[in-house]
Amino acid sequence: MTALLSIERLRKRFGERLLFDIDRFAIESAHAYVLTGANGAGKSTLLRILCGLEPADLSNVFFRGQPALLSPYSQAMRDAIVYVHQHPVMFSTSVAENIGYGLAARGVAKKEIAQRVEEAMAWAGVAHLHASRPGILSGGEKQRIALARAKVLSPKLLLLDEPTSNLDGAAREQIIELIPTLVNAGSSVVMACHDRDLIGLPGVRRLKLRDGRLELR
Repeated sequence: MTALLSIERLRKRFGERLLFDIDRFAIESAHAYVLTGANGAGKSTLLRILCGLEPADLSNVFFRGQPALLSPYSQAMRDAIVYVHQHPVMFSTSVAENIGYGLAARGVAKKEIAQRVEEAMAWAGVAHLHASRPGILSGGEKQRIALARAKVLSPKLLLLDEPTSNLDGAAREQIIELIPTLVNAGSSVVMACHDRDLIGLPGVRRLKLRDGRLELR
C-alpha cells in the first residue's frame, strides 16, 4: 500500500542544537496517530514542518506516491493537509463564517459553502452557535469549531496540536469522540498530545519522539 505521506532523513536544528534526526517515517491513509514525547522533544515543531510552516533539512518527500517538496509547499499538499493549532485563532465573525472561511478562500460557491458548513456544525455539535461571535465561546467550543473548520475542507491529513489540552472533562470527551469519525470519513489524523485517552483510542498508532529519533509503537 502506498503511504499518504512519507519522508526520508528529516533533520531539524535550532542553531547548534539538533532537535531530531529521523531516518524515515510514513503516514498511511485513513489512520490515526498520536505523537508523544517529553516537553521540548519537538512534537509541535514536527507538525509545523509537515504542514509547511517550519523549515527543515530532508532528503526525500513522497505525497500520495509522488515526489514532493515541503518548501516550497505545493498547492496539492496545501489543499490536502490542514493544521489545527493548540490555541486556534478565531476570526471576529460568526461561527458559521469562521467555519466556512477556508471554503470561501478556495472560491467555493456560497450555496455549497452554506450546506457544508451546516453539516460540519452538526458534526461538531455547534449548530446552536451558528450566529455567535468568538468572544463568548468556551475553550471546548472553540476547539470543536476549529475541528469543524478543518473538516469542512475534507483534508487527507489533519494535524492536531494538543487538541484536548486545558479542556475540562465534558469538553475533552466531546473532542475525543470526534477523532474516530474523521478517520472513518477517510482522513489521516496525527495528534501531538499527552492525553492517555487519545493515546488509548482503538486503532490509534503511536509515534514517539525520544532522543531525536521517532519510534513507531
